Amino acid sequence: MIADGHAVDVGVELVLRHREGAVGVLTLNRPDKRNALDLAMRAAIAEALRALEADAEVRAIVITGGDQVFAAGADLNLLVDKGAQDVAGLDLGQYWAPLAQSRKPVIAAVSGFALGAGCELALMCDFIVADVTARLGQPELAVGIMPGAGGTQRLVRSVGKQVASLMLLTAEPLTGERAFQLGLVAELAPEGQALPRAMELARKAARLPPKAVEATRRVLRQGADLPLEAALALENREFLLLFDTEDKTEGMRAFLDKRKPQFNGR
Repeated sequence: MIADGHAVDVGVELVLRHREGAVGVLTLNRPDKRNALDLAMRAAIAEALRALEADAEVRAIVITGGDQVFAAGADLNLLVDKGAQDVAGLDLGQYWAPLAQSRKPVIAAVSGFALGAGCELALMCDFIVADVTARLGQPELAVGIMPGAGGTQRLVRSVGKQVASLMLLTAEPLTGERAFQLGLVAELAPEGQALPRAMELARKAARLPPKAVEATRRVLRQGADLPLEAALALENREFLLLFDTEDKTEGMRAFLDKRKPQFNGR
């Protein structure tokens, strides 16, 4: 299923953004169109992510679509009459750049459908928390195209060739439970509990030292496609650099003193 919604009325807030302590929450807000990702929606996501990235009080981010649907896919009205050059001119990748470049952990909280571009959005996050109602899939072949924002490559890296091929070549989504069993989803929550659990995990991430978090995320992302020796060298470099941070000393002193650390991000 790929969404087929039309443009929403001018003035509708397509993405809701707020902060709970050190966690920024981004909520997709086009429920009448199952959060279909048209250009306005993509631009609103990018703007919200840039704002949360710039907020020094925010140390982790959660993206959700609510209890009924995460995002059912691209808005086909955006694409149906366009040729290759027209779509290239849209430069759809620009809208995902703030997420790809985020220095802060980003967690997807998925209930209901996360399909097509919606699934790709979830896959771009550091990890996914889903509830038992979740359905994750890449059904683009059913409308004559294929994923174009990382759906093939992130899937095959997450679940392997066999399952990625099944999902892509049959257009069948995975249930939340199956996605969890295969490692596509990091944690499976009861119905309606994906967002609360994602918030709980985001608060834990937000309490950790920012420089160590950034270094770990860099190694995870950059090292995954490197030969093992190169990836180990990257890990060792980041490991050593953290010994020059104040938070390293604070974390170790707090552990030895049997107290909670007070990390300052330096």
